[in-house]
Amino acid sequence: MTQVKQVPGAWPAAHRASSTRMQMTGLQATPARYTRPAVLLHWAVAVGVLAALTIGLYMEHFPGFKHTTPEWNSALFWHGSIGALVLLLMVARLAWRVTHRPPALPASVAAWKVKASHVVHGLLYALLFAAPVVGLVHRMAGNHPIDFFGLWRWPVLITPDEALRVFADKLHVALVTGIGLLIVGHIAAVLLHRFIDRDGVSERMNWR
Repeated sequence: MTQVKQVPGAWPAAHRASSTRMQMTGLQATPARYTRPAVLLHWAVAVGVLAALTIGLYMEHFPGFKHTTPEWNSALFWHGSIGALVLLLMVARLAWRVTHRPPALPASVAAWKVKASHVVHGLLYALLFAAPVVGLVHRMAGNHPIDFFGLWRWPVLITPDEALRVFADKLHVALVTGIGLLIVGHIAAVLLHRFIDRDGVSERMNWR
């Protein structure tokens, strides 16, 4: 009987090729994950935004006290401090994003979903910068000191201006509303990838 001579290393190469074909024909490779610093910044911003939104809604719609009371000033202190923290975190997040390319979405994701994802993320970045800045302008135009968790006060860079204060207040509310809507859309997309598409995209931001 003629024995087939096995070439060293031939089987592993064939196995790798077979695995590649399996991934291409049916089994989907796990998408690359975000780096840990990116994940940490993402969730820190998320917690900060939700906290600032919750306090802001409480102040405007369910206060139970007047705007001149200590309770109002306390809520405003935390709202402003957390909002300023979000701004600082967004600066760090943008710096990381510019210097570190994010993982690409898997090829299975439709082109229109990829474009929609880029648009939503771009708008979120823009609004998460704009809303805190406009909030700071609102406080400065009203000649109010801006504390940062009691650690320091932000310098007042503009002169008091009532018209600007009112405009900045309305613009801040509009920007925050936009952030809220984008967050709802973002969460809906995450749930779609997690429970319907099941393509691993929603797990890329997990802390692992």
